[in-house]
Amino acid sequence: MTESTRRPAAGEPFDPRAVLAGRPPGRTPVAFILGIAATASCAIVALGIYAVQSFAAGHGAAPFAIALPLALLPVPLLVTVVLWVDRLEPEPRSNLVFAFGWGAGIAALSALVVNTADLDYVIMPALGATAGQNVAATFVAPVVEETLKGAVLIGLLWRRRAEIDGLADGVVYAAMVGLGFAMIENVGYYINALITPDQGGIALLGYTFVLRGLVSPLLHPIFTSMTGLGVGYSASRRHSAPWAVALGLLAAMILHGTWNGLSLYGTAGLVGGYLIMSCVLAVLTAILVADRRRIVRLIHQYLPAYRGTGLVTGDDIDMLGSLSARRAARGWARANGGHPAAVAMSDYQLAATELALAGDKARRGLLDRRAFAAREHALLQLMAVARHAFTQHVPGGSELTPAPWAASASALTRAAAPGHPLPPAGGRHRRTAP
Repeated sequence: MTESTRRPAAGEPFDPRAVLAGRPPGRTPVAFILGIAATASCAIVALGIYAVQSFAAGHGAAPFAIALPLALLPVPLLVTVVLWVDRLEPEPRSNLVFAFGWGAGIAALSALVVNTADLDYVIMPALGATAGQNVAATFVAPVVEETLKGAVLIGLLWRRRAEIDGLADGVVYAAMVGLGFAMIENVGYYINALITPDQGGIALLGYTFVLRGLVSPLLHPIFTSMTGLGVGYSASRRHSAPWAVALGLLAAMILHGTWNGLSLYGTAGLVGGYLIMSCVLAVLTAILVADRRRIVRLIHQYLPAYRGTGLVTGDDIDMLGSLSARRAARGWARANGGHPAAVAMSDYQLAATELALAGDKARRGLLDRRAFAAREHALLQLMAVARHAFTQHVPGGSELTPAPWAASASALTRAAAPGHPLPPAGGRHRRTAP
């Protein structure tokens, strides 16, 4: 049994987040802390470069002070949308935070340095100012930026493959990277709009903000989602598919270059670009919906085998397969036991979902028998701990008080664990293993 799946010793706190993420329990990993520090430092340096540009143009700190809040303004809403999309089987928050930080820090700073150096010292000296800027925007910047943004997705595939359960996960991580990158990049665009000689000012800033902050805030997430699809596909194969990652990265570059190239043709180009991006967004939405339906099917396919554990009934499985029923269950738990009970219900729901996904991975050969047994036991243990945490608050605490989604008594309303002890790993419910 791995460190992350062993039973906690007496007095040792149980770590649901570690179980769900499949990592050892305990403190936040040092690597994560160092990674966040690195990405934050890079983001600060990138912002500092933009601030220096404002001072160098003779406008002082005012353009930067205006641009930064405008760039930050849509971010909370956009991140909320991504988390809403990811709510059935949410990714570890630490991974999402790092992905966003990578886009806002390492990718944004590296792209700023590389694109500027390439434009000033290679392309413009060779092609001239206007042609050089057009070539850089259409052919060079997309390659540089999508490679840098996609690097963290490839890193997740390499180091955190077990946490990428399908195409939707790849899109979610890509969206977080893209949002972070766009946030920092927009600071530079807004400053340039204010300090551009002759044409710059509030009017140009307003146009730029509407175009980038309100009308097309999802452009970078859409571009990088192509790489995310390749990474998600590769992670779901028994043997990695580097060709899928390469194809996704190429699609991201082409899509990015197409948008930049069309934007050079004024209003007509922008209209054409928006039509293309709208179609791509519609396809991504269909992929996300299909992936959610796939997970719901897996819940109904694999969880019935665990009815004998006393941790789940048919009614509970129906609840787990519906987002609205899940929300109602958390509300029911909160009404009976407050915030801790609602958190426990959420842990139960996520552990059950991860259990179904683990069963499917075992069937497809992505988890061997030993790894599946350890994962299965850890998740069942979390389901038992979570159930005990909220059932103790249910009035009556017995089968006489059924959950609102249950036609009869639910496993979630039975008395605490003594009546339904956690079975050992490898018990008869292990028939879902390959």
